[in-house]
Amino acid sequence: MKLLSTWRSALLGTALLAGGCASHEAACPAVVANPAAQIWRSKINKEDNDRLRKWRDSWVKALADARSAGFGMQIDAEGPLLDPDAALPLKVPPPGIYNCRTIKLGAQSQGQLHYVPYPAFDCRISRTSGALRFAKLNGSQRPIGALLPQTDRRMVLLGTLQLGDETNTLVYGRDQERDVAALLETIGDQRWRLVFPSPHFESLTDVMELVPKRTALQ
Repeated sequence: MKLLSTWRSALLGTALLAGGCASHEAACPAVVANPAAQIWRSKINKEDNDRLRKWRDSWVKALADARSAGFGMQIDAEGPLLDPDAALPLKVPPPGIYNCRTIKLGAQSQGQLHYVPYPAFDCRISRTSGALRFAKLNGSQRPIGALLPQTDRRMVLLGTLQLGDETNTLVYGRDQERDVAALLETIGDQRWRLVFPSPHFESLTDVMELVPKRTALQ
């Protein structure tokens, strides 16, 4: 709760700074991005920070692995969803319920699948006291955490993973294998993706598509 409260304070400060940007646009991007960015940088563990820093290398390796296993046509058919360089200027996703469809790319070890497309599950984006939260609501692996600004093209998801029939949420940093770090990007009109580089389980990179099911959740 202390970590979430700190994030809320940082995001509120960011919003107030943004309100004064109209007449100082050239100076605003660095000023606005800094407070929240410093919060996630101060809380993220070294392993997750390395994952995010090497996100593109992990993604390219995962695509190469899946293509070498014969899944090139499936990858191409997904268009910008699986293109590491398809991110558009960020549009913050509004609160609401989303269809979330995950594709696992690459295999961590021999005998595992190289390309696994999952059907859509329900996810929720909510805002509480200025903090933007993400939660996958069903399925066997459910990331839950806070979405924080990083750049004009990305936000960072920092949280934990619920498994199976669990109902409690772990505190980030308590169990390293359950910690989650991902990047959120806009890839189209009302279309986003979460990229999980080098996840702890099964694949080399996971990509989750987010499409609104209904927005303006209260």
